[in-house]
Amino acid sequence: MATLKILHFSDAHIGAVNQGKHDAQTALPIRVLDFLKALDAIIDTAISEKVDLVLFSGDAYHHRNPSPTIQREWGRRIMRLSKAHIPTLLIVGNHDLSPSLNRAHALDSFYTLDVPNVHVVAKPEFLKPEDLYGLPLQVIALPYLTRSALMAQLGIGADETRLAYEQLGQRLRQIVQQWLDEMDENLPTIFSTHAMVQGAVYGGFESMVLGNEFTVEPSLVKNPRFDYVALGHIHKAQNLNEGAHPPVIYSGSIERVSFGEAKEVKMFVIAHIERGKTKIEWRNLETRPFIDRYVDIKSSTDVMEQIRTELSPRSMLRDAMVRLTIEYPRDWEALIDENALTEFTSEAFDFRVVRKPVMQTRLRLPEDISIGSLTPMKLLDMYWKSNNGYDAGEAENLNKLAQMIISEE
Repeated sequence: MATLKILHFSDAHIGAVNQGKHDAQTALPIRVLDFLKALDAIIDTAISEKVDLVLFSGDAYHHRNPSPTIQREWGRRIMRLSKAHIPTLLIVGNHDLSPSLNRAHALDSFYTLDVPNVHVVAKPEFLKPEDLYGLPLQVIALPYLTRSALMAQLGIGADETRLAYEQLGQRLRQIVQQWLDEMDENLPTIFSTHAMVQGAVYGGFESMVLGNEFTVEPSLVKNPRFDYVALGHIHKAQNLNEGAHPPVIYSGSIERVSFGEAKEVKMFVIAHIERGKTKIEWRNLETRPFIDRYVDIKSSTDVMEQIRTELSPRSMLRDAMVRLTIEYPRDWEALIDENALTEFTSEAFDFRVVRKPVMQTRLRLPEDISIGSLTPMKLLDMYWKSNNGYDAGEAENLNKLAQMIISEE
């Protein structure tokens, strides 16, 4: 049987950053264009390499009610795949769902209009060759399962979330096992869902926004009867079954959504799938650099030079998203010249400062020492050493000045 070439990507989050500088030609925010540029690279690859299937594992949009303009831009890209006669599966993610039950999801138009070669997965499905435009392939596909919809379906109260998740886990195992019993053992099989899998490493975005939600057991996705597992929801690209069969892949988001993802490389996957054997290629995406720097000011001498050193080399800031976090004693607030920093980072695409002033800790004496037993110079020396910005040379000069004043008195 011939090898099938599958392109897997996820978490496009078109419209995630809908502010900032705008492009003069399209009038779109440039950060929106960054996401669309990454999406274009994926679509171009699918068409130029004539892949057999494009599998998108959820979260086309960042907002559940995307603007018509954002929907248009996503639709244009998917229509390119349709016109190229490339079968495409779109799995509904949590960001694609309406906050209200029984309302249309953000990908519903592709289903309603019956777009050729495009299949939207809005409910659990077992797709066979006749559902996949004749591809010799089977796909078990699950959209994001919301807690509220699940609890309503099972008739479980709002205070019984844990029970709902336990029942959902049992139901999923039963459904997947039933479909595995029906599968053609001669055809390769893909499992795909938009969900959390236990043991996955969170990216920076998830650590900020994901709360208590249902997680899939690793044993469900690592079943060797699958030939590839395509996951979405976690933005950090990773293989949860490294060195074993099947590959269990979070392809990750296609662009950085926040500074929590500053160090993450953005990718998509080309999977070469045969029954019982799969090879994967990670393909890097060219994305806008994020630079996240932190400086802890310990001395009041040349504060701005300390900050500029942390931001150097200046050339690296060009066209980058830059965030600088400054921690410093509150008394030194006036020593930070934000206008000078803006000038220094003028070639950055975006620059923001996060100030973290620290209150000075109060001087505490040992229990066996009273303040009346200490000389003024001794107290002054103790103060310098308890100060976050203690500088021995500066303190010595001030001590000499203090000694002169005390002697005159």
